[in-house]
Amino acid sequence: MRLLLNILLFLAVTHLYSQNTLKGLVLDNDTSTPLTYANIYFTDLEKGTTTDDLGNFTINNLPSGNYKVVISILGYETKAINVNVPNLQYIEIRLDASAIEMEDIIISTPFHKLQSENVMKVERASVKDLNANGAINLIDGISNIAGVESVTTGLSIGKPVIRGLSANRVLVYTQGVRLENQQFGGEHGLGVSSSGVESVEVIKGPASLLYGSDALGGVLYLNPEKFAAEGTSKGDLGGNYFSNTQGFNTGAGYKASENNFKFLFRGNLSEHSDYNTSDYRVTNTRFREQDFKAGIGYQENSFKTDFRYNVNHSKLGIPEEIGEQSTLKTPLLPFQDITNHVFSSKTTIFLNASKLDINLGYIYNDRKEFEDEHHHDEEEHEDEHLEEHEEEHHEEHEEEHHEEHEFLEAALQMKLKTANYDIKYTLPELGKFETIIGVQGMHQVNTNYGEEQLIPDATTNDFGVMGTSHIHFNNLDIQLGARYDNRKINVVSGLNRDFNSFNGALGIKTNLSQNLTARFNFASGFRAPNLAELTSDGIHHASNRYEVGNSDLNNEQNFQWDLALEYKNEHVEFFANGFYNKVNDYIYLSPNGAITNNTPVYDYIQNDAKLYGGEVGLHIHPHPIHWLHIESSFETVTGKQDNDNYLPLIPANSLSNVLRVEFERPWLNNAYAFVKLASTFNQNNVGIFETTTDGYNLLSAGFGGSFSLFKNEATINISGTNLTNKTYINHLSRLKPDGIFNMGRNISIGLNYQL
Repeated sequence: MRLLLNILLFLAVTHLYSQNTLKGLVLDNDTSTPLTYANIYFTDLEKGTTTDDLGNFTINNLPSGNYKVVISILGYETKAINVNVPNLQYIEIRLDASAIEMEDIIISTPFHKLQSENVMKVERASVKDLNANGAINLIDGISNIAGVESVTTGLSIGKPVIRGLSANRVLVYTQGVRLENQQFGGEHGLGVSSSGVESVEVIKGPASLLYGSDALGGVLYLNPEKFAAEGTSKGDLGGNYFSNTQGFNTGAGYKASENNFKFLFRGNLSEHSDYNTSDYRVTNTRFREQDFKAGIGYQENSFKTDFRYNVNHSKLGIPEEIGEQSTLKTPLLPFQDITNHVFSSKTTIFLNASKLDINLGYIYNDRKEFEDEHHHDEEEHEDEHLEEHEEEHHEEHEEEHHEEHEFLEAALQMKLKTANYDIKYTLPELGKFETIIGVQGMHQVNTNYGEEQLIPDATTNDFGVMGTSHIHFNNLDIQLGARYDNRKINVVSGLNRDFNSFNGALGIKTNLSQNLTARFNFASGFRAPNLAELTSDGIHHASNRYEVGNSDLNNEQNFQWDLALEYKNEHVEFFANGFYNKVNDYIYLSPNGAITNNTPVYDYIQNDAKLYGGEVGLHIHPHPIHWLHIESSFETVTGKQDNDNYLPLIPANSLSNVLRVEFERPWLNNAYAFVKLASTFNQNNVGIFETTTDGYNLLSAGFGGSFSLFKNEATINISGTNLTNKTYINHLSRLKPDGIFNMGRNISIGLNYQL
């Protein structure tokens, strides 16, 4: 492998390239009218421009090679074409009118195609749209994506659930690298801010072929915001207010590109008090999050690279019972104090007919948890004094409470340091074949510093090698691939385990008719047991269990098939997705009947399991009133062990209905308004130790648009969720056993201003 990399790098640095220019014209296909301000974007090069008043465009300084170009404009069908530079120097492009939203390139799949061209079905949503629907944070927003839910502990702590699988069975990618931040814990949240994230992509199903261990259930892929277009600069500032928590998100950013260099930075601050139900505030669901992102890029000839950095610091209250009723924002005990640093670099070297991608990452996660029993006597006295006067002296209470936290000793502190690499080589196209080969790896060290230990000091090393091909036929696309992985876990106490797995994937996409597309995918995935499952031997206070690990656990190995049908015409879109997921050696906790320290003892054991279900959706945009959109979707998943016991934490069936209008006014551009009714049904198919939950309906509504303010663009969004102030409990809430309701009515107001 080292010899191969040396040869590729030698080819890259010794090849001579010339700079080229591509000119073109973009027209309406029916009327031949030039299209103004159409976007022309080279996805691999991350270079683009827009057409002028006559529909013309020019892009300079293009290296020789084959590239994908995406052409998009509102009101027209997005088009992707392949161009060969310098063989092609002028092109005329014709677009068909369409009421369907503009498509984007899917980054989480290997060949970076439009979703309409993709063999694998991938859900995509822009963070801007999620926020416009009233999302308080990222984990709240992704629950609006079909097939995606979240396991939550209040508002601030949540982790994604993809078709019934969560925790270490779902992999998160941010800034192009694998995010590692102790996802084994039920009360360990996602730990990523939506600030500086442009869009979210969700692979629903095993993606071990692309990402290795822990992608057994799927992948949540977060795309960072793009750099500024060449020769431009822009800045913005904005904020959101949330009535329910009396909280806010506020941030600002700036980016510029000039003379082959580009840079950006963005900062964000969020603070929220305890969320309110119609009956009470849920004590200690308050939180504070600070986030900073920065990036610098360089591009010249056939080489481009960028480096990004993100630091996120969060102080998150851990709710236990209904107690203090206040709107203070400083968390009470117990709480988490988490700092996460993500360093990433992404480099592409373009050869004449191929390219080499090198992604490197380093993640430093410092997790501290503070508990009541570690509060010193003097500080407890001070806290009682503060509680007596909190309503009279809110500001003084906040200040003293901040100072008080500085003297606490963490009961639990873990530092997780992870270095990873992902190197892929895209071979020259051979006839109908596009092919990628690559290697991925990870070196990870976990170290404990607190009095308590959830998992031991240990080192984990991953190595994987993969290959995948996309084969094009006239009315058929096939994608296939294979991969081998090895994971070594070395625990300081002496446990050493080796896990190996071979996995593969096969996908087929075909057009059954002019408007009907079918996708069939079969894939396998795996997950090596995590440190908690292998080594636990103690009380897990957050779950009130004495957990006993099993050092002899095997890999979880799954096999899933998906069938997706999609129909589109000028007036209607319809989709139906079905899946069946067989998981061998599924790992779960089961009581053994013993009691230790007045706490029930649970063992980690394995049994085969299966999950099945799907999503169905309809989108009507009747002609000629394309400004009207009627959207409806239904999703269901069932999870069972082979002994017919139901799996825990399986989301209830749900139905979503949305009425949305889009309009323009002289004083308001890109305006919209929507009303949404989300219906969640009873969940009676529960695990042995779970309680059932009742169904409920939540009504939401909102509107927004952009307008000119002091000669710059401003955008406003106003939305309301749970408008009827319904009291309900989501089945995936970790506060469910205590009968604590989810959030009540919330009105959010957001304003963003372009500088």
